Amino acid sequence: MEEQKKPSMPDVDLSALTEDEEQIDITQEIEEAADQAALESEIEAAIEQVVAERDEFKVRFMRALADAENMRKRSERDRREAEQYGGSKLARDLLPVYDNLSRALEAATDEQREVSGALLEGVELTMRELLNVFGKHGIEPIQPEIGDNFDPQLHQAMFEAPLPETKAGDIIQVSLTGFMLHDRLLRPAQVGVSSNPG
Repeated sequence: MEEQKKPSMPDVDLSALTEDEEQIDITQEIEEAADQAALESEIEAAIEQVVAERDEFKVRFMRALADAENMRKRSERDRREAEQYGGSKLARDLLPVYDNLSRALEAATDEQREVSGALLEGVELTMRELLNVFGKHGIEPIQPEIGDNFDPQLHQAMFEAPLPETKAGDIIQVSLTGFMLHDRLLRPAQVGVSSNPG
């Protein structure tokens, strides 16, 4: 068999090829470094975006948590107020019943007490029971005494008169008993006040 002739390679300047290869390598490295820097920049931007979103969600969560806590406190306060003061309208409507029973007992003379003792005793028991019910529900009477100082937070001045031997602001007459519902004024006591100068 005849030996096949191998095609001959053209003569190449190896030093030139090496320089080109080096340039290609450097170019590739630069491109790879640029790609790597661009990728790192994109990753950093993505991380910054995720951190910003996380911070925004954290702020929203904290606000929602605070809103929920405020709502819980508000609803608890509203529930307590409804429990304590929800019956204030009914209580106000019952105050005239107390007033009428008081007037009936004050108007009874000794003669009427002898004749209708059992009836007046029933009225007194009804009055006592009404005051017990008031007490159970936090309704307390405001019963100022003559000579006490006028308190605009608890009393309503119905008139002023210059009464001797009193000083200005002294209560000289109690017209109507007032009532408190827990710590709120249900009805002020109606009083007359001295207007003596000095």
